[in-house]
Amino acid sequence: MTRPISEDDLQGYVDQVLEAARRAEVEDYLSSNPDEARRVERYRTHRAALRAALAPIAAEPLPPELNLVRMIESQRRPHREWTRWAAAAAVFLCIGGMAGWSMRGATDRGSHGIVALASEATDSYQVYAPDRVRPVEMDQTDRAGLIRWASARLGRPVSVPDLSASGYRFMGGRLVATAHGPAVLFMYDDDHGKRLVLFSREMTVDRNTPMSQHARDGLEGVAWSNQGVGYTLVGPSSSQLRPLADEVRRQVNSTL
Repeated sequence: MTRPISEDDLQGYVDQVLEAARRAEVEDYLSSNPDEARRVERYRTHRAALRAALAPIAAEPLPPELNLVRMIESQRRPHREWTRWAAAAAVFLCIGGMAGWSMRGATDRGSHGIVALASEATDSYQVYAPDRVRPVEMDQTDRAGLIRWASARLGRPVSVPDLSASGYRFMGGRLVATAHGPAVLFMYDDDHGKRLVLFSREMTVDRNTPMSQHARDGLEGVAWSNQGVGYTLVGPSSSQLRPLADEVRRQVNSTL
């Protein structure tokens, strides 16, 4: 049985350190998961940019202190000579370390932060919003039960923003599993059948971020986080979501 593809496998693929068999399995996985393929391609682009930026340093002639013959000779010299080539080696190690940590930071933000939150919300919209039979698990007639259920599962008080003044009725909601724990999904619609989704979960990184817009596959959204909780409002393109997102944030902040 093939092992599931993990984040370590994806990063190993980006760094070109996987064995041939595992690399082929990752490539098969990416061919059937276009969103993951796009994310991995962004990491590969970032890696290439780092290598290009560091290329001039790598192309410089090897410092005399790192020449093997000189290093051997230095053993017969005072300790001060040894510390000079050791310091030079440390510089090269630092360069490599900075490149690695830069890549790690990009990975953390992409796989756990506001970018991941936006992607999860868009995926959830594509799964549930088009469903005309059971788009929500608990409908608006059991709002209190939904709030209790979601609050218990997320481990924090949850409230349902009221968007009726903007023409959107609350339909209900459900819990959604993500790679970063449970998320709550609230759904709204208007008189024309247009549906919006408010998606929220705990954040491990990007715990306090300003509003930013995102778009994918004919959908747009506004995402932000506050005090370790992320929120994303998603709807069809041209939904003019920013004023609605401002209202959601105002109502959520008033309950904190």
